[in-house]
Amino acid sequence: MSACVPARADSARTKHIHPPHSPPPGGPRRFRLAGADVSAAIAVFLIALPLSLGIALATGAPLQAGLVAAAVGGIVAGRIGGCPLQVSGPAAGLTVVTADLIQRYGWRTTCAITILAGLAQLGLGCLRVARSALAVSPAIVHGMLAGIGVTIAVAQLHIVLGGTPQSSVPDNLVALPAQLANLHPADLAVSVLTLTLLLLWPRVPGRAGALLGKLPAALIAVAGATAVASLTGLLLPKVDLPSWSSHALATLPDGPVLGLLAAVLTTTLVCSVQSLLGAVAVDKLVTARPAPAGHVKRSNLDRELLGQGAANVVSGSLGGLPIAGVAVRSSANVAAGAVSRNSTMLHGVLVVIAALLMVPALELIPLASLAALVMAVGLKMVSLNHIRTVTRHREVLVYAVTTFGVVFLGVLEGVALGIAVAVGVALHRLTRTRITHDQVEGVHYVHVRGQLTFLAVPRLSRILHQVPPGADAAVELDGSFMDHAAYETLQDWQKTHTAQGGAVDITGRRPGTRISEPAEEDGCRCRPWTPWRNHQCERPPKAPPPDAHGQAATDGSTGGTLGAATDPTAPGTRDARDTRDTRDTRDTGDTAGAPGAPQHPLGASGAADGPTGHELARGISAFHRNTGPLMRRELARLAREGQQPSQLFLTCADSRVVTSMITSSGPGDLFVVRNVGNFVPLPGEESGDDSVAAAIEYAVDVLKVRSITVCGHSGCGAMQALLDAEHGGARTPLQRWLRHGLPSLERALPDLDARANEPEQEQRQEQGPQDGRSRPLLAGRGPADAAERLCLANVVQQMEHLRAHDSVARALRTGDLELHGMYFHVGEAQSYLLSEDAEGGVFALVPTTDLTA
Repeated sequence: MSACVPARADSARTKHIHPPHSPPPGGPRRFRLAGADVSAAIAVFLIALPLSLGIALATGAPLQAGLVAAAVGGIVAGRIGGCPLQVSGPAAGLTVVTADLIQRYGWRTTCAITILAGLAQLGLGCLRVARSALAVSPAIVHGMLAGIGVTIAVAQLHIVLGGTPQSSVPDNLVALPAQLANLHPADLAVSVLTLTLLLLWPRVPGRAGALLGKLPAALIAVAGATAVASLTGLLLPKVDLPSWSSHALATLPDGPVLGLLAAVLTTTLVCSVQSLLGAVAVDKLVTARPAPAGHVKRSNLDRELLGQGAANVVSGSLGGLPIAGVAVRSSANVAAGAVSRNSTMLHGVLVVIAALLMVPALELIPLASLAALVMAVGLKMVSLNHIRTVTRHREVLVYAVTTFGVVFLGVLEGVALGIAVAVGVALHRLTRTRITHDQVEGVHYVHVRGQLTFLAVPRLSRILHQVPPGADAAVELDGSFMDHAAYETLQDWQKTHTAQGGAVDITGRRPGTRISEPAEEDGCRCRPWTPWRNHQCERPPKAPPPDAHGQAATDGSTGGTLGAATDPTAPGTRDARDTRDTRDTRDTGDTAGAPGAPQHPLGASGAADGPTGHELARGISAFHRNTGPLMRRELARLAREGQQPSQLFLTCADSRVVTSMITSSGPGDLFVVRNVGNFVPLPGEESGDDSVAAAIEYAVDVLKVRSITVCGHSGCGAMQALLDAEHGGARTPLQRWLRHGLPSLERALPDLDARANEPEQEQRQEQGPQDGRSRPLLAGRGPADAAERLCLANVVQQMEHLRAHDSVARALRTGDLELHGMYFHVGEAQSYLLSEDAEGGVFALVPTTDLTA
């Protein structure tokens, strides 16, 4: 029965983790408005009000149109859209398109074009093609926005200087010298004041800056310039808001059909791409918030496209500007702590109230101040961070062509040019192959970077014949495709070179693949760190016919199979693993306690679970073919210089804890000590183990490690064995070894029978420790059960044991060594580090860091 519908209505044990699908019996839920949404709505409203007026001014539309678009974007797009925290309204990215439409067709036809663009967005949303907008190269999108930003800044510069902008960027540039010769000091002074406040307000230092920074810089800049202009009595052009009764609405489109279709297409393209990319960016901002006040769903891009379409239909019908997602307002909404779409809708309601009740105050704003604000927004659209990103990805040509195309030809033409250049660059990369030849310690390395096609065969053949006959050669293929012509050339050279006494090692960059083999042969395409039992690289080999004694015939011993498998030039050698089902003993914790576990590393040949020696041999063969050539130089350096690890990493022998994987470390980074239960026996203790003490002494005194980490993990078999075992007598080696965990058991469960039922354990845990020693906790929750509580306490206890060793104590006293505790949750693939600042210690989750930011 579904977990959402309890078997009995009066069942007290049924708990709804999520709200039920139907309203509670008490009636419909009341509308609730979170305080965080109210504060976020006010912050966004204070930003949106001056920007909406400024963008309307920049397009040449009636100033009321900016307020209409802001209100409709907040209410309609906020209610219907698929991105709860994205704020929509008149966007700077639409300024150039809208200004061009108004100049060509007039304001009322532009409103009709906005309606048609909204209907086109509704159709695209119904077709569920929103994801395809993300296929556009980011270089094209950023180049388009940069071109629009340059166009806006150049046009508004004329208003800042007290003049009137022209229709295009070239015309504005030509008219700029004359405008500079005919400055209007009042307009220039107000504009400079606006830009100064806009620049300096976020940089106010100290506690006052933190307090004042809550007010948007755009609002302060416009309000300050307005106050100065009013108090000094400067004669300036100011905002003029005619009566709403004379507000112009949409009419039937009037103009050439092809021109109108191009206008609708351009408006739809810019609105949709900017809104969808904005929704993706908002998801990233929400995820990066340090402590979200509530759960915010990820964006539904198809629904977002429907919401934007509906908003454009309503805005065009009411005489408003085209609408798209606005990055400035959306980021402010997220930063202010909004938790639902209510903040976006409330901001739209506030804009409506302002448009109806604050007209006298709005008409005091100088146009030069709004122009300076919009010019600053346009300049910010040319992002240096975006330029660095496209340069790093070698797409600066696409970015530059798109930018100049938008500036000098128009948005649609510039985007079309950018797409054409992007396609050309992609084709060039597919056909461009770089082939180099190096000689290192007598081995000739031929490195092929890029796709290997027939176009590169002449260069490949020339480089290959530079390798002397009889020499050792390694061909490294750094690409994902090789056609038949290139394969035959490489294969023929390999056979010829081998026949002349040379050795050839052909490897691919992708783990587990041999690009030099024909495509129809299935190579191993398993991901890195895939366990042997999960590899699906090859069908299970057919069993050989039994010999006269009824035993399966073999080609030799396991060692012979290893030798054959590790020869990359042997015919028929492939990176394959046995995919037959193997016994899964990993859920029992440490293999030392697993009954029936194999006693030999390679297992018994012919066992029901398959010969594990073959799996090991094939894994070694894959290393020789793929990873070995890549790591050979680094390992050779380590062999010459010796090991210089910075950390001693002491952890459990559990096969699920792969130290290099969970720490992203490589050869030479960690000096690893592993045993059952990650125990550190006290020095001189009866039945002690000198191997652990010797490793600690060697790491601290000889290797001079700077840090020691004790790492426990979830589902530890040693901890479960401690809970279940009777500690009266220690007979087997495993039982004698587990005695080193008794101090951890006393710390975690003092005077508590390990076999007691869970409710008693929970009651005693709530009462607190009885021996004066505090117990560590996981951040955000308590231990799930007694075993996990013991795992955490064991890490803390073994760190105390470490401090009892002389070498560790000396290094700690001199400040040359640090101790760290770590807990790895296997099922969650999450690591926790011990923070001893809180009482008893708390294992805090290691945050995910974006290293590219």
